[in-house]
Amino acid sequence: MKTETYARVLFAGPDLDHGSLAELTRRQLTEQFGATVLGDLFDTDVGYDALWEQVRDCLSSEALPLLVVDLDPLGGSPQLDWLRGELQALAGERADRLFVCAGNAEEVAALAELIQQPDKHLGCVDVPQLPESHSWSCIPPHRYRVLLCNGPRCTRRGALPLWKLLREELKAAGRLETEDGVHITRTQCQFPCDQGPTLSVYPSGEWYRIRDAAEVKRLVQERFVEERAVPELIMRA
Repeated sequence: MKTETYARVLFAGPDLDHGSLAELTRRQLTEQFGATVLGDLFDTDVGYDALWEQVRDCLSSEALPLLVVDLDPLGGSPQLDWLRGELQALAGERADRLFVCAGNAEEVAALAELIQQPDKHLGCVDVPQLPESHSWSCIPPHRYRVLLCNGPRCTRRGALPLWKLLREELKAAGRLETEDGVHITRTQCQFPCDQGPTLSVYPSGEWYRIRDAAEVKRLVQERFVEERAVPELIMRA
């Protein structure tokens, strides 16, 4: 894809090649940008190698400046900084010709507008570096490990705001990263997607589904404060 500003625009993110979400996304992008956009989609579910290869081709053919649009709904600033760093390493002295931005594949009109606004794009030079050590670089106290799925399908079912609520409820209950409490981690797809959002508890090995705020609050109170299973929220085998 080409614009007035960029010789090439590439799109990277999960669920772009196969499945119902890919079908919907590809149709919406085609309606907005034309059929040629399909050659500029890179499904990161299988890794980034294909994207890196295309970036190398753009560099060798002088198809610059280049914009890479990150469509990962879980990306955020850390993901963009990582992407910028990788592109900087690939481009070397020509890193000033590479740019990135974060977009939403579900809002294609807003995405098209964002692509036309270079002032909202980030360059790939002077990328913030990770410090060599962090004050938080230690294992937090906990009794339970809780893994909450933030994969594509659970995210579409509202997993991100439920993740934030889970942290708030655990903190309010005095169970967030305490000796008798919980250390929580977001994950990619855990399965089974159709019953999600999916939450698993270790070392007990229980699998729960939390579909709304009421179920999050119930799980925190009954499972981690009263310390008893919540069979109504247990996932079916």
